[in-house]
Amino acid sequence: MSISFKTFLKHTAKDFHNQSVNPPIVRASTIIFKSMNDIRRTQAKYKKDPRGGNFDYGRQGTSTTHILQKILSKLEESYYTFLTPTGFGSVFLAIFSVVRPGDEILIADPVYNPTRMLTQDYLTEFGIKTTFYNPHDLNSLKKNITNKTKLIFVENPGSNTFEFHDLSKVIQIAKKYKILTAIDNTWATPYFFKPIKLGFDMAIVSATKYYSGHSDVMGGSLAVNKKVFKLVEKAQKITGLRLGPDDAYLITRGLRTLDVRLDKHQDNAMKVAAFLSKNKNIKLLYPYKKGSQNYRMWRKYYSGASGLMGLMIKTKNKNSVIKFVNSLKLFGYGYSWGGFESLALHQGKSERGNRKYLNLNKNERLVRLHIGLEDPNDLIADLKQALKHIK
Repeated sequence: MSISFKTFLKHTAKDFHNQSVNPPIVRASTIIFKSMNDIRRTQAKYKKDPRGGNFDYGRQGTSTTHILQKILSKLEESYYTFLTPTGFGSVFLAIFSVVRPGDEILIADPVYNPTRMLTQDYLTEFGIKTTFYNPHDLNSLKKNITNKTKLIFVENPGSNTFEFHDLSKVIQIAKKYKILTAIDNTWATPYFFKPIKLGFDMAIVSATKYYSGHSDVMGGSLAVNKKVFKLVEKAQKITGLRLGPDDAYLITRGLRTLDVRLDKHQDNAMKVAAFLSKNKNIKLLYPYKKGSQNYRMWRKYYSGASGLMGLMIKTKNKNSVIKFVNSLKLFGYGYSWGGFESLALHQGKSERGNRKYLNLNKNERLVRLHIGLEDPNDLIADLKQALKHIK
């Protein structure tokens, strides 16, 4: 009997041996065996099937992490899913696995700022060149391809400003020139969009966010196709980028309600977006306005939208925007997102990074909102009172 995604999340990974609905936490640095013959048999099994959970050392994982990998590979429809200690750890692992000195990377301009710093600042010291392209103008991608281009790295939608790519065209370009592709899919998760199924080689999700859902876990996942599996497997062995079993357990537990939470985040965000769209001083950075390029690209590839959005506020008074944010009563102030709570953050240059294709005029200010699981009417009332400070 085939079951839906929602039902799978509720029924997978039950532990009938220990009679628990969630798998137990297995911690091990030394994985103990009864004999040397057992060690050799396990190593032979690993060599034959590296995805089978046959570990001989704790850094490779335990049954707790292996169960999470199997769940995520099912959700991603991927060949395999690697786990890392943070979402950014998965970004690093994806790039480190396939890029070498002398290679070039093409990256979407509105990428997560630490990804920008890693590539344009740090990797240049190792002879790796990074060029940023405009996600709304793929000619800026094509014209920068050389015979040294090894990877196209996409973040969709863009960090802070939420630009949506025409993703199939990116994949077509990459395949034409035999370039590998990676995408940061944290905003949507595979619940709303499955990048590997579309044709990406690697798909990153920060498990810190919607997977865990409670703002108390750090973790990342890197789903891959068969073509890049061996490259990433080797890189993970070398770097030791592994997720611990305690965090793996909490992420597995959080996944049980991923669909319920994301459906509610989306419902709340749509209601908040409807309210904010009526304000003449706000340009809503969210796939809400029908007919816009971002809306068309979202509808083309995604089955839903998460709770993260941006506001471009037009005002001559920067302090009034900061006062608006500080006047919110039900929104917390802090980095990250994806938990049950609503958050607000004024986006300065330290958050945006040194963008090439972002042309804000002097009267445009950016604010990021994460719409949580509260009553949306309460959130709207809170925003309404705070917006009185915008002048």
